[in-house]
Amino acid sequence: MKKLTLFLLLAVFTFAVSAEETNAPAWLSRPLSQADCINIALAQNADILKAKSDLEASAGVVVQTRAVALPTLQAGGKYTDEELSLVQKFPGTNGTPHQSWNAGIQVVQGIYEGGKLIAAIQAASATKKQSIAQYQTQVADTLLAVRLAYYDVLLAAQQITVNEASVKLLQKELDDQQRRFDAGTVPHFNVLRAEVALANAKPNLFHATNQYRVSKNVLANLLGYNLPREVLENIPLNLTDTFDITSWNMILPDAIQQALERRTELTDLREQVVLQNLNIVSAKSGYKPVIQAFAGYNWQNNEFNTDLSDQLNGWNVGGQMTWAIFDGGLTIGKVQQAKALYKKSQTELEDRSRQIELDVRTAYSDFLEAKEVLDSQTKVQEQAEEALREANARFDAGTGTQLDVLDAETSLTQARTTQVQALHDYATARARLERAIGAELASSKQ
Repeated sequence: MKKLTLFLLLAVFTFAVSAEETNAPAWLSRPLSQADCINIALAQNADILKAKSDLEASAGVVVQTRAVALPTLQAGGKYTDEELSLVQKFPGTNGTPHQSWNAGIQVVQGIYEGGKLIAAIQAASATKKQSIAQYQTQVADTLLAVRLAYYDVLLAAQQITVNEASVKLLQKELDDQQRRFDAGTVPHFNVLRAEVALANAKPNLFHATNQYRVSKNVLANLLGYNLPREVLENIPLNLTDTFDITSWNMILPDAIQQALERRTELTDLREQVVLQNLNIVSAKSGYKPVIQAFAGYNWQNNEFNTDLSDQLNGWNVGGQMTWAIFDGGLTIGKVQQAKALYKKSQTELEDRSRQIELDVRTAYSDFLEAKEVLDSQTKVQEQAEEALREANARFDAGTGTQLDVLDAETSLTQARTTQVQALHDYATARARLERAIGAELASSKQ
């Protein structure tokens, strides 16, 4: 772990100048915990920002849906000037009025529309809940992606440390065999074997270095940062956290139950079922009459006087009813469509519930495997180091072979690699399981 810290500090120091020259954001050059990365992603990640826009847009849909049940206020006016040949003159009147005007304001309120008004209010509430659930789903997916990317950077950094140690160890073996060969105590074959072992170890170091570069680019992208072109290979990220390997006990039945209660994808689909059921009510309203009440105030000129200033004004109030006795089957078609979509939404909810249960079972199984592997690697590295020490001792005493030493060195590298991978796999398996049961949203709000 100390080597990892030194490596990260060296990377920060090496690229600090590049970060300053390219006006990099403050978080790029300061220590970053996993919580810091999550907070940055919540503020800058493109998917979350788009989800926020969708949430704001859905607020407009809620207003539109609710508007059906609210009264409307209308104002209007009209002015007409007709040719005298079109104007009929009443006998005994003076002049021929050919101009007219009127103005008014009116409030219209729906009283009964076959259940459509109540359905609109309920649909507005369901739409709001659904849009919030969709936003939370996107946040949860992004938080998981950030956590996994954070762990990938840590894994790549530790793999570099492991492979550097392996190369250094094999280089030391090569130097030792070269000295022994020069002294005439070993054949040249030993030197060749050490050179091959060293050459075979270097590609792993190159691969780990490349993975480190790539994983940091992925994390920076998730954090919503457009990398300047002046920043070349490495990004000066300084990650401070380690793999989360704290003990976590969860039994499968509880995990499945929590997932079915917490997963926002199911909340989204449940509200979709509600909306489709309300659409049936709205469609059936076409079979029923529409009753509205209205009240207003009107102004108009006296039609029997040529003086436009001679006006009449006053209140009016009343009600109206319309009933589409036959609409050519339009309502029947709407009801059939609404019922089919309602049945489809129920099927989607059931199918998604089964899929989520499968996700939990899979994530739970992967978590158990990662835990078992991690537990099995507790003392392997210490044993591999001891095996290498004994192999060197036997070789120096003439009772062992160079092959024993190389095998022990390979086993030590493999043990270190497996240990690092086990730490990474446990942390990522836990993160995926937490996402599967919907626990990441609750933890992110704390």
